[in-house]
Amino acid sequence: MYADAVQDAIDELGRLPGVGPKSAQRLAFHLMKLPVEDVERLTTALTEMKRKVRFCLRCFNISENELCTVCADSRREAGIICVVEDARDIVAVERTGEFRGRYHVLGGAISPIEGVGPDQLHISELLARLDPEEVTEVILATNPNIEGEATAMYLARLLEPLGVMVTKVASGLPVGGDLEYADELTLGRALEGRQRLGGA
Repeated sequence: MYADAVQDAIDELGRLPGVGPKSAQRLAFHLMKLPVEDVERLTTALTEMKRKVRFCLRCFNISENELCTVCADSRREAGIICVVEDARDIVAVERTGEFRGRYHVLGGAISPIEGVGPDQLHISELLARLDPEEVTEVILATNPNIEGEATAMYLARLLEPLGVMVTKVASGLPVGGDLEYADELTLGRALEGRQRLGGA
């Protein structure tokens, strides 16, 4: 239907997550309208990203060096590790400005339906960090869904016998949310995580 070069671009763009056939077509036509220099800048940025970026040898965050900026920062608390599913989750936690420890990226969550078991995740690497880094607390910050919860429970069972304090980030109702729109799981979590108000 389109010229071969255009169809090839549409096909490749359509392979990106969240980009359907219509979006791929729109992107391809948008790129065709851009000046050649703009498209070359985009392709150069993508090529450089693929060439330079790797995973941190310690925590599996994305990095341009052997260690990511968090692991290389001596001011961070080495004894506290926040476990996340994906490197993107680190950005979310860092934006809060509340956490000064280090991270460990699992690379996903346990999901038997998708064929992802504990062996496909960076769990053994997490366990190997406990003694050398004198870890005293592991904060589980997996996603609040079935896979994330299963992963957190699995990790808690592994870590607790090793004498490490295991905590989980609280979950519940968002600020500004309406109770009537909360699903049962979220509302249940909010009730479990309730806190005492006022004095004694």
